[in-house]
Amino acid sequence: MTEDPFVAHRSLLFTVAYEMLGSAADAEDVLQESWLRWAGVDRSRVGDARAYLVRTVTRQALNRLRTLARSREDYVGEWLPDPLLTSPDVAEDMELAESVSIAMLTVLETLRPTERAVFVLREVFELPYDEIAEAVGKPAATVRQIARRAREHVAARQPRVKVSRSEQRAVVERFLLALRTGQLRELVEVMAPDVVLIADGGGLAAAALAPIHGVDLVANVLARTNQVHVAPLTTTPVWLNGASGGRIEIDGEPATAVSLVVEEGRITRVYLVRNPLKLTRLDEPVELAR
Repeated sequence: MTEDPFVAHRSLLFTVAYEMLGSAADAEDVLQESWLRWAGVDRSRVGDARAYLVRTVTRQALNRLRTLARSREDYVGEWLPDPLLTSPDVAEDMELAESVSIAMLTVLETLRPTERAVFVLREVFELPYDEIAEAVGKPAATVRQIARRAREHVAARQPRVKVSRSEQRAVVERFLLALRTGQLRELVEVMAPDVVLIADGGGLAAAALAPIHGVDLVANVLARTNQVHVAPLTTTPVWLNGASGGRIEIDGEPATAVSLVVEEGRITRVYLVRNPLKLTRLDEPVELAR
């Protein structure tokens, strides 16, 4: 029996929806809506099932993204994407790993919905302009202009320097050790002078409501992390969104997901996801594909 195309391409479809939405729960909802639509389609009239399904998921994700844009205006504090536990295989595909990184998804959040869809479909999944045009309901010429603007927007905001997996992991492990032991001096040494910390508590967990700038302020905030809890704090290196990151547990329960941007051996961005509703994907690796 031939596998249903939706099942065969599910990892790809989830990745498309997740990169457009930054939320695993919303991506799953989009896949459910898309599956219901697919179930009612006359398959004999579908020439390319993969392309058809990507278009369907894109349209559903665009609808959801426009709704989310309004709700996120009322979000308490800084909003960060859902962290995903991923396998080392995702990190081996450098373009995929970069596209699903917390840093990149945070940049994509600054794009308009259609710009985000066009950027994801073109730059990450390398779809032809005519297919993207059909997915977003715009002429191909317009899509080309949108793609150019989105590329320029992202390029101006994403980290310039790429680091090896081994260097990223070494810096992450050094950071997690300093965090667990509360070593202020070590935290200062591992971070760049102009480091920025962004934390997402969603009003459900303690977190800074605005970005914190500068190594001294950031180090002091981080050093206090393990001083305010009576229960033991543990830190574990994990593969997070295609890169080496960290998982912090308090009394055995997940409390924070840590994602770092490393440039020239120093940390320039610290992302702390503390909203408990966003820490549900840290036990089982999520399959991503493109």
